[in-house]
Amino acid sequence: MKMTGNTILVTGGTSGIGRALAEAFHDRGNRVIVTGRRPALLEQIAAERPGVIGLPLDLDDPASLSRLSADIQAGFPGLNVLIANAGISRPEDLAAEGWDASDAEAIVETNILGVLRATAAFLPILKRQPDATIIATSSNLAFVPRADFPTYCASKAFLHSWLQSLRHQLRRIPVEVLELAPPYVQTGLTGAQQACDARAMPLAAYIAEVMQLLELRLHPRDEVLVERDRARRWAERDGRYEATFAAMNLS
Repeated sequence: MKMTGNTILVTGGTSGIGRALAEAFHDRGNRVIVTGRRPALLEQIAAERPGVIGLPLDLDDPASLSRLSADIQAGFPGLNVLIANAGISRPEDLAAEGWDASDAEAIVETNILGVLRATAAFLPILKRQPDATIIATSSNLAFVPRADFPTYCASKAFLHSWLQSLRHQLRRIPVEVLELAPPYVQTGLTGAQQACDARAMPLAAYIAEVMQLLELRLHPRDEVLVERDRARRWAERDGRYEATFAAMNLS
């Protein structure tokens, strides 16, 4: 993808990796639109970043996505980059008495159906643009799961597979399809503790490495993998899958 002169829509852009990507692209001279469920955060980022547009979106609500799609077509017809970043993560104890699928259903709704719905809504606009790109955020856990986050990991494995098919089907349009597969990063994805966990990669360092990989087009197979991603990505190929899974799932 080109790094400047784009009109970029970032779902889940009010915090964490989504917000950091929005700011990094805004710094490079792109027109950036961020979406999220919380109006206060949309107002905050617009106030702190003059020129960034904040628009409400609840990916679980088809009417909300329809309104956003109409607003984008009317106000930003040159949209050429979609960053489908919105996602949630919750631990699940499948062996617990009374376990039900409510958390799993919420994760599937946002992490899988949210990406599919956003892609379906904005792909017709992207197809009309030169230099069009879709970036979707999966996870390093798509390749080797943490068993205490079963549906979250599975949702990201779904995206990894689905993006390969999307990339193949769009190869002649063309719309570039990139996958971000972050490692454990200091964000609030699983709660406040993750944001300050010394074991997690600092958010600023992750974004800086991602932007460098994009600028240099160092993303074989269109997978944007920082150095911390690569060992887990290739664990099965390199005969380390069982050992890696065991090390990640000690309890």
